[in-house]
Amino acid sequence: MSKIKLLNIVGARPQIIKSSAISRAIRLKFSDEINEITLHTGQHYDKEMSEVFFDGLEIHKPDFNLGVGSAHHGRQTSAMITGIEEVVLNEKPDAILLYGDTNSTLAGAIAAVKLHFPVIHIEAGLRSFNKSMPEEINRIMSDHASTLLFAPTNAAFKNLINEGFRPENSPPYTIDNPKIYLTGDIMFDNSLFFAELAERKKGDMLQEMSLERNNFVLATIHRDINTDDTGRLEAILSTLKNLAEEYSMPFVMPVHPRTMNSLKSSLSSLLDDLEKCGYMRIIPPVSYLAMTLLEKNCSMIITDSGGVQKESHFFKKPCIVLRKETVWIELVANGSVKLVDANPELIRSEFAHFMQSGQNLEYPGFYGDGKTAEFILKEILLLFVK
Repeated sequence: MSKIKLLNIVGARPQIIKSSAISRAIRLKFSDEINEITLHTGQHYDKEMSEVFFDGLEIHKPDFNLGVGSAHHGRQTSAMITGIEEVVLNEKPDAILLYGDTNSTLAGAIAAVKLHFPVIHIEAGLRSFNKSMPEEINRIMSDHASTLLFAPTNAAFKNLINEGFRPENSPPYTIDNPKIYLTGDIMFDNSLFFAELAERKKGDMLQEMSLERNNFVLATIHRDINTDDTGRLEAILSTLKNLAEEYSMPFVMPVHPRTMNSLKSSLSSLLDDLEKCGYMRIIPPVSYLAMTLLEKNCSMIITDSGGVQKESHFFKKPCIVLRKETVWIELVANGSVKLVDANPELIRSEFAHFMQSGQNLEYPGFYGDGKTAEFILKEILLLFVK
């Protein structure tokens, strides 16, 4: 069998990380069978949010970069579709790999399916059941445009079945006869790999920040539901500041550009209070390796990030989530993740709960064995066996 050509489509920070697990597995295990091309839509166009990740994580630079940048959903997605379509027609890949639930994912699905190229969706089946979130629409539409769907959890696999996907389908697989898999999560593969790399490359960072291992809280806020609503943002950050002072606990907060813009424009006095607080460490966005080191060595995580929620489980840290819902429902059921929205009373009560009993939590192996990327690539190869 001649080499198959896979087109990786990424566009946002988490997708760059996810694709690295696939790239690494191709390089180490499947280089004789698979030729990989990477297209970066440029959805995250700031150097700190894209290029630095390729450099720091030793991932090869994308073969194509559309440089789309930020815009309203329709304009951004349409520009991506146009650019992706041109690359697909020129390169004629055997299949298109998509990750997660961003506008880049949706654009890749639409461009590929209209041109009759098979779509492979990694992180299929995740649902928040909140269709007011753009990500939820992206997930659903991308799944229903796919030929191979790799669900990272049992809940995600069941969601696909509930939407009409049939696990008993037999090959040949097509968009009308798709195959669904329960795989585990490629981000668990990555966490195992990058945790070691982070200690090697960034191990001095904790000492430089005067942080003790397992004796600080890591906080991240970046979703527009929190950053663009002044009331929510003020409620969250005021509560975190008060908790840091009450518990005499360092809170490390890498600040997303969107969050900083909101603070500077609408909450400048709060920003001043945060920067003067001896326990709040307000720092610029950090590299993925630095973030991995912080996650691995903190005592608790407070976040609105879906990816960070999951990584809290990988590193066995209790996690408070500043949202009403999550796609990682197994973590909520496990008790290691608590949903608090932007409610100060809930934030305080769950923080107190984890401070008292967080050491007694268990972290079952929901996300596979750390070899998910290898499994996915083996199954992709079977799609092209004649």
